[in-house]
Amino acid sequence: MSKLSDKLDLKKDFPGTSYDEWKLAAEKDLKGLPFDKKLVTKTYEGIDLNPIYTKNDIENNPLTENFPGFDNFVRGSRADGHVKNNWYISQELPYATAEEFNEALKYDLERGQTSINIKPDKATLHSLDPDMAEADEVGLDGTSLSCISDIEKAFKNIDISKYHIFADAADNSLPFFSMFAAYLKKHKIDKINGCILADPYTCLLRCGVPQYDIESAFDDMNKITRWCIGNNLDVKTIGVNGANYVNAGASAVQELAYVISTAIDYINKMLERGLKIDEIAPRFNLTFGISTFYFMEVAKLRAARVLWANVISAYGGEETSKQVSIHGKSSLYNQTRNDIYVNLLRTTTETFSAIAGGVNSLHASSFDESLGAPDEFSRRLARNTQIILKEESHLNSVIDPAGGSYYIESLTAAIAQKAWEIVQSLDKEGGMLEALKKSIPQNEIAKTAEDRKKDFAKRKNVIVGNNMYANVKEEKAGMKDRNAEDVHRMRSEHIKKIRVEGSTGKHAEILDILQKITNNSDKTVELAIEAYTKGATIGEIGKTLPRKDPDVSIETLNIHRASEIFEELRDLAYSYREKNGYLPKIFLATMGPVKQHKARADFSRGFFEVGGFDVVYTKGFDTPEEAAAEAEKTGAEISVICSTDDTYPELVPALMKSLKAVKKNMKVILAGYPKEQIDQHRKSGIYDFIYLGADVYALLKNLLTNLK
Repeated sequence: MSKLSDKLDLKKDFPGTSYDEWKLAAEKDLKGLPFDKKLVTKTYEGIDLNPIYTKNDIENNPLTENFPGFDNFVRGSRADGHVKNNWYISQELPYATAEEFNEALKYDLERGQTSINIKPDKATLHSLDPDMAEADEVGLDGTSLSCISDIEKAFKNIDISKYHIFADAADNSLPFFSMFAAYLKKHKIDKINGCILADPYTCLLRCGVPQYDIESAFDDMNKITRWCIGNNLDVKTIGVNGANYVNAGASAVQELAYVISTAIDYINKMLERGLKIDEIAPRFNLTFGISTFYFMEVAKLRAARVLWANVISAYGGEETSKQVSIHGKSSLYNQTRNDIYVNLLRTTTETFSAIAGGVNSLHASSFDESLGAPDEFSRRLARNTQIILKEESHLNSVIDPAGGSYYIESLTAAIAQKAWEIVQSLDKEGGMLEALKKSIPQNEIAKTAEDRKKDFAKRKNVIVGNNMYANVKEEKAGMKDRNAEDVHRMRSEHIKKIRVEGSTGKHAEILDILQKITNNSDKTVELAIEAYTKGATIGEIGKTLPRKDPDVSIETLNIHRASEIFEELRDLAYSYREKNGYLPKIFLATMGPVKQHKARADFSRGFFEVGGFDVVYTKGFDTPEEAAAEAEKTGAEISVICSTDDTYPELVPALMKSLKAVKKNMKVILAGYPKEQIDQHRKSGIYDFIYLGADVYALLKNLLTNLK
């Protein structure tokens, strides 16, 4: 044996192969099937994914020439990426009361969380004290915060100056921000870092009608931004939340385009109010929903920085203004209530792509997020998902780990270009708000969501544990208890007590300050802060602010989860069990030897377990009479014939006769779809056909709703 070479010469020892040689070999493996149809993947973004990418695909791609922290910032807004300053682990803690929030926050900060993510409840976002709001608005998917004492309880024994802060106040930014600022003033905290965001369109997209006129919302955004600038407070005040689009079923390109278009609207509104671009841009934070298409999400986040830099450049902004802060949030759209532990895996891929894409802060969803507020166990798993990716996978050791990938670089450029085309089209409509009034984004997202639904229904796209690989033995996951009435009563009593304690000369001071707020728009934030420090509540501040009636009405987004249609099927199966004592049964009439029936029997079992059916799968039968007798024993109301197309012409009529003899109303389904035999089998009494590409949702819903 000759001595091995000291060095490995890859170029010499492994001569390159041309793309044409590879394609020829691939086409040979396809055995005549069309290359474009079988190996090129169509996406909802309108991008064709090639099966292989080479250096030729990025030859004219300018994005590959950059370094982190420079130029278009595709490789990250910071030159040091996550190496020196890690992304913030910013887990939401959506607990109803400040005390619950504080308990969870202290526990989690001691165990790896690095950002305080406070999510106000619906009443707080609407500037309503608990006793002014409905029960289902108080403590719903967020924390009830009405006065400084609530903020003090939320942050009890926590030095918030040591942590990044994240709070999304939607279109009610000024009352919430002022309450937060009053807390800072009272406790002499002059330095914090984070985001307390105003985002008027978020509430609009969810509610359809804002709380008040839209220009007042922009006035508030302007006031809190100016206040932060004047007080040298390092807080971002302007947010755009794209997660709503993702949770309505939007594509990555649509989400990115609508986020950038919204940001342009917000920039223009602030410029109209006298702020300069280099005062506005650094106050922005963009939030993106993170979905499960790993590479698409990585490329989307990289493209977001490119488009942001392009926009700010067009406004004449400085280099530092082109650096944007991005918050990532796992998608609710992909969360399931069936086989809920699979959500752990979904969150892991979403978290991985968010970090590889370069987010500055991140919320990783708990596996039971769709069931209600997380408990300590599910919080720990979600938080540790981020920590493991940092500490054990070392994702903080390399800046832009996706950089240089032929695939990722090509995909980034394609997403950026397609999103920019949408941005330009919306600009021609008069901007994002005008487009929303015309329902342009809503309609486009609805089309994409419908395409997704059809693909899920036909299992062209898989939701593990729901439309494929279902676990029929699992019990339905229950929603987490939340006694809305008790929370509402407790919080209402608390706020009434606050007001009673203020019904003195001190209360007169509050009324005097509130009157000044009504009459003095230039000092609104300062006066609101003073009122809070005297004991005012968010409801009192909200009522005092000079507002006009809502002047905008739009079509809302349909926020939903992809798995809901399959959860509906399982619920129908569970309802049947409650009535009859057992799950609906499907009998597989497996005809002939194993090799004759197994493939279609296995397919049939997976098909019907999606709907929660108890599938009776036994050995193959030699005669129709034998199969019918076994079907009768099981008590099944539905039978599926499993064999081959060649045997069906003779087998189906005889088996139909035998099955109908033992159960007159038996519904008989054929596994397969032999096109030339369809009419013949329908005449024999076949109820329906199951096959690859069949609409599993429609067929199973029809069966379940017609069962006794």
